[in-house]
Amino acid sequence: MLKTTMLSHSMLTSVKPIIVLLGPTAIGKSRIAIEVAKVLGTEILTADSRQVYRGMDIGTDKPTMAEQQGVPHQLIDLVDPDQHFTVGDYRQHATTAIENVHKQRQIPLIAGGTGLYIQALLHGLWAGPPANWELRKQLEGQAQEKGSPYVHQQLTLVDPVLAQHVHPNDFVKIQRGLEVYHALGIPLSEAHQRHSLQESPYHALVIGLNMERDCLYQRIDSRVKLEIEKGLIPETQQLLEQGYHRSLSSMTSLGYRQMAGFLSGEYSYDEAVRLLMRDTRHFAKRQITWFRKETSTQWIQIEKGESTAHVTEKALQHVHAFTSNLETRSSYNSKPMLSLANS
Repeated sequence: MLKTTMLSHSMLTSVKPIIVLLGPTAIGKSRIAIEVAKVLGTEILTADSRQVYRGMDIGTDKPTMAEQQGVPHQLIDLVDPDQHFTVGDYRQHATTAIENVHKQRQIPLIAGGTGLYIQALLHGLWAGPPANWELRKQLEGQAQEKGSPYVHQQLTLVDPVLAQHVHPNDFVKIQRGLEVYHALGIPLSEAHQRHSLQESPYHALVIGLNMERDCLYQRIDSRVKLEIEKGLIPETQQLLEQGYHRSLSSMTSLGYRQMAGFLSGEYSYDEAVRLLMRDTRHFAKRQITWFRKETSTQWIQIEKGESTAHVTEKALQHVHAFTSNLETRSSYNSKPMLSLANS
């Protein structure tokens, strides 16, 4: 098995190595990340735009303390559901966390499924044009009069790629997409793509998890059923009773959006479950499309019935090759940083 030793502080500060584990929802990232982190003796930095919200645990599949198995998890429970949290906020938190883990002479493990968060870490953050308050006021008026989906249709015309990833009720993201298009004359998705070609501020190993679509969809359906058994509906009801309106960006995310619709009487329980399964499948498909843009990713294809332990071993082989490369780049050659040895 892999055994780790302490790493050179000078190597960590000069090379800034990180390990990223990404993949679509329900594929098993959390379990594999925990096993890899246990071997490396490091911490997990979560890259999930929904797990940053306090009180949103079941619907975001946030690992419990028992499930974390003693592995420190950072970048979860950062804000309340009604607080604005941007990719810039995430990057600021994440870069600080990475520096702290490096100070402990370890390589941080970033694990999650929010592509924009991972892109911001790997390639920096694109600031974009300043706010156009006149346009924002105009769009806000349209949203109040005709609804956010009406403004979303405008985004679809000028930036269909972004529109596909933004929920029709997520007005903040819709507004920013239109604002950038009016300022630059190009879609925000294209601007992000151009920015993603920049060199990473970190020396990163990116490991991607994938599996056959039918197998992934079966896992998604099982995950939905399990979340409901754990109490997704009462959790959604509690959030609503605490005053977190269903129009909030946090409450329009998967699980809460569908259960809020059921609780309001818009459709039946069976229809809510069907919608959640369908929407989660669509979301997973979009995630995979986004992750494919990161050409440096080392993909692991998970076979049907393959154990977490076996997939973990595959991931650790990539880690070993990565750290061997670090040894070559680093002046710290007096002893191996990571070696293969029998337990």
